[in-house]
Amino acid sequence: MSHGVRTSPEGSGQPLSEAYDTALLDLDGVVYAGGSAIAHAVESLASARAGGMRLAYVTNNALRTPDAVAGHLTELGIPTAADEVITSAQAVARLISEQVPAGARVLVIGGDGLRVALRERGLTPVESADDDPAAVVQGYGGLELPWGRFAEAAYAVARGVPWFASNTDLTIPSGRGIAPGNGAAVEVVRIATGAEPQVAGKPQPPMHRETILRTGARRPLVVGDRLDTDIEGAFNGEVDSLLVLTGVTDGARLLAASPRHRPTYVDADLRGLLTGQPEITREGDGFRCGRWTATAGADRLELDGDGESLDGLRALCAAAWTAAGDGSCELDGGKALARLGL
Repeated sequence: MSHGVRTSPEGSGQPLSEAYDTALLDLDGVVYAGGSAIAHAVESLASARAGGMRLAYVTNNALRTPDAVAGHLTELGIPTAADEVITSAQAVARLISEQVPAGARVLVIGGDGLRVALRERGLTPVESADDDPAAVVQGYGGLELPWGRFAEAAYAVARGVPWFASNTDLTIPSGRGIAPGNGAAVEVVRIATGAEPQVAGKPQPPMHRETILRTGARRPLVVGDRLDTDIEGAFNGEVDSLLVLTGVTDGARLLAASPRHRPTYVDADLRGLLTGQPEITREGDGFRCGRWTATAGADRLELDGDGESLDGLRALCAAAWTAAGDGSCELDGGKALARLGL
């Protein structure tokens, strides 16, 4: 994948599980939601692995350790080893270790995932700004993280201690709905200090680097549900991506995507790993996929045909992204998406 302007999803004559050696899978919204496996995820991942594709699970959530994540996946019916899980805590710990002395103390604002990752890098987690830390690291600490932890971070950061964040996702899904994520907590310290953290997690390059170092992937495919983390992270890493529609991204967001948020492939769920992807072809003033043709009119996207709704969505993406070029599509696609039931 290059940094050029993508104007259409791509096709693949091979199943994606054969065309790529390693799937770099997001978790929330892709493999599970609210702690339960998403429909078709367990059997699709088992089939992909049986066919020779390596699986790695890449998460911006720094709270849980790789052991805990692997245990959860195994309970869901997806046998997983800890070394198949890569977290933003691991990425930020490596980033810190490259900038502070060996064995340095690091003030932790977050959970066990951060502490384990720091120790893996030979660093010493501490709990107070008065412990003379060489760095401050902030990661998601769960719903019970005390407000006073943000004060500890602010005290140290205001004194000029280098500040790092595992990720800046503003929200995190939960079984009861959408909750504030680590990005919201980072904003608290940013407002208090006026400082800016170094960020490791998706879509920033340190996370992609950590993933490739740990998996050794030669031809990876990023699989995610979020345009601004998973797909942008793939764009920054110059690798291909598959967007699945089981999480936060809907048709309207996809049509409006700017170039760095445009996935290589689009599918309904993880069954998309096991199939080829249909070609999108130019036809007159529009684009054809399957039995659908989409065109960009004066003020709206237009759709004609019938058949598989995802084919219609892929054709609409081609019309919208071509019309938008290197910007975001502002054409009204509501009527076309409604016809597809999306």
